[in-house]
Amino acid sequence: MNSKTTDRMNKILPRIISDTFLRGSGIGNEIAFYIFDYPPEDEIQVRSQIVSILEHIPRHKPDLIVKHINLFDFILEYLENRGLLEKSIIMQRERGSEALRKALSGPLHENKLMEAFSKTLGSKKNDLVLVSGIGSAWPLIRSHALLNNLHALMEGTPLVMFYPGRYDGQSLRLFDKIKNANYYRAFKLIP
Repeated sequence: MNSKTTDRMNKILPRIISDTFLRGSGIGNEIAFYIFDYPPEDEIQVRSQIVSILEHIPRHKPDLIVKHINLFDFILEYLENRGLLEKSIIMQRERGSEALRKALSGPLHENKLMEAFSKTLGSKKNDLVLVSGIGSAWPLIRSHALLNNLHALMEGTPLVMFYPGRYDGQSLRLFDKIKNANYYRAFKLIP
């Protein structure tokens, strides 16, 4: 991991466990969505750091209820529950990734996923939600579609999305290559 990403990662834990962050103080009426962008080549190290962050949170804030959702794992479980996982694997093998993406565009439509995402969040009120696996889940789930549909579901709970690419405060560029023309109402977690 490059030193800039390491320095930024080291600032995450103190930031996300601070009372100011958890209350959403200082962001006005904006939604508490944050993006931690990083160079895609640092993906493996970032995954490891997320595990470390999750291990350290209870030591600092034992009562904090944190939910981590890996989008790729979420998709696999969702498809398995719908009886589509094995069929998807066969289709991808026989017809290719583009055919699979098209075939799953209906079942993986954002409106359908939000109900499953809500169930994954659980019935208890989370204090913080961390979302990873964005690059692994692409192109089956697009981060902009997820962000745009989670607003009502989160009800003020801070959400941090770990994003392999670049976020300039307005648009996302996945893998530093694929640009979305959408505007996002999110903050950079660590500039």
